Amino acid sequence: MTRAAPLSGVRIIECSLLGPAGITTPLADLGADVIKVESPSGDYIREMTWPIVEGTSLMHLHLNRGKRSIVLDLKSDKGKSLFFELAEGADCVVEAMRPGALARLGLGFEQLIDVNPRIVFVTISGYGASGPYQNLPSHGIAYDTWAGIVTPAHDPDGFCYIPEHVSIGINAGPLYGALAILAGIIHARHSGEGMQMEMAQSDAAAAFDWYRSETWKAYERPDSEVTGNRSDGYERRAPGTAGMREGVRYQIYESSDGYVLFMASEQAFWKNFCEGVGRTDLFERWPGSDYADHARNNRELQDELRTIFSTRTSAEWIEFANEHNTTIAPVNTPKDLSDDPQFEARLGWLPREALGAEQLPFPVKVVSAELPVPSRAPQLGQHSEAVLKDVLAKSDAQIASLKAGGALG
Repeated sequence: MTRAAPLSGVRIIECSLLGPAGITTPLADLGADVIKVESPSGDYIREMTWPIVEGTSLMHLHLNRGKRSIVLDLKSDKGKSLFFELAEGADCVVEAMRPGALARLGLGFEQLIDVNPRIVFVTISGYGASGPYQNLPSHGIAYDTWAGIVTPAHDPDGFCYIPEHVSIGINAGPLYGALAILAGIIHARHSGEGMQMEMAQSDAAAAFDWYRSETWKAYERPDSEVTGNRSDGYERRAPGTAGMREGVRYQIYESSDGYVLFMASEQAFWKNFCEGVGRTDLFERWPGSDYADHARNNRELQDELRTIFSTRTSAEWIEFANEHNTTIAPVNTPKDLSDDPQFEARLGWLPREALGAEQLPFPVKVVSAELPVPSRAPQLGQHSEAVLKDVLAKSDAQIASLKAGGALG
């Protein structure tokens, strides 16, 4: 049985530049009709960063997949009129740029709600619509450095550089924003009332890394109120993964051909491991606590484990973990992740033939159904006429008149 995509029937009008366009990418993947309204000069994301795949950036191919592009000159009266018409039949308008950009054109929430009382208006920007940084020009890594996620590194000559890291703000921001869009649409369909929301990618980066910052805040309280784990003698560890450095039963080890992550912090998993490798003496000597016991700084045990893990390949250790019900995980790199059998079974690649480059799919599965492959990210104005015809019911003559009048740039 063929089922409609989960967001079939949802229409979103998006005005975006660069990475914040990701706010609607998962919604388009789930079947929403996302119409990207572009100026005559277009979104320069098509030329931004690397790699460039056959003349178009991978960033554009990924973030704008599944969307339709229409060119409107929003500085012209006819272009604005068409924007109002699009908003009238939409669930949401997204302003993925500096806050107030659409309001300055007379197309803000206060104007749009007059033509569509149920409109949801969501702005996603770098630092949000308030605070001393609200007008500060910025790019994606700025939100990570602001949120304390990136530790500056130095090269052998003493020059500071940006270390490799997963960019959080530019990814987490759009996901939080997509959640906000859906919440707004549900509210509007239930109540008949629209709403305006705004968010900052910097805020999202901090929220995504909540565990570390909240731990530091908790540590401001006296030791009598906030301690570490019982298994650590209640000693406070550094927040988050920084506190994992001294771990032994929870640590990365070299296999004979790579690395694996050992995670036997629960006593039951630790016992299963020791029995599986024929080293019950290790369990008898260092049984550990029921849970959360990493055997911190036990270098003697760490040396024993280093020797043990070097005797098998990574794949053999994963097979061992399955067989003996213990906790061992692969350690992949972005380059070799797709060779992992779990990746092949679960994710796989969306095909380059459809999207211009291999891309990762939306990571949530619809049980007993399959999401369609998104369409390729659009060329500038690729769908202008189609949107005018099937969304606004404009005739060929009307479209010709709009073109002649400059509404389409």
